[in-house]
Amino acid sequence: MNFIKHKENKNPAFGENFVSRSARNKESLFVWTKHSQAKMRQYMLSENRVKRVIRNPKRVEEGIAPKTLASMQKAGSKKHPYEIWVMYQLVSERGRRIKVISAWKYPGITKPGDPIPIPPDIFEEIIKDLET
Repeated sequence: MNFIKHKENKNPAFGENFVSRSARNKESLFVWTKHSQAKMRQYMLSENRVKRVIRNPKRVEEGIAPKTLASMQKAGSKKHPYEIWVMYQLVSERGRRIKVISAWKYPGITKPGDPIPIPPDIFEEIIKDLET
């Protein structure tokens, strides 16, 4: 059998000049919890999509946890609408950093002022995290 040897990647993005995601997050405006990263993977939401929901929300309401906010944007089509929700907290002095607590998709449309439609599994995980 003839095995092909892979050449070393000389791209500077993966070499000495490479900045890891965790190092970027230390300087970033956004702080991502493990829970939010897991839910973003589950609902196939990118970091940029979550940032866009926070920066340009269709609606903002109080979160279920103390001192949190929940932002929403509509998505989907007329036939299959859904909403993208992001729960976050403004941390540090002067609200310079945003801690993203959770993100999820809600199938359908909610009415303004109604309780935030949070799936039961996410609700339980957030309550457990708040108790510890």
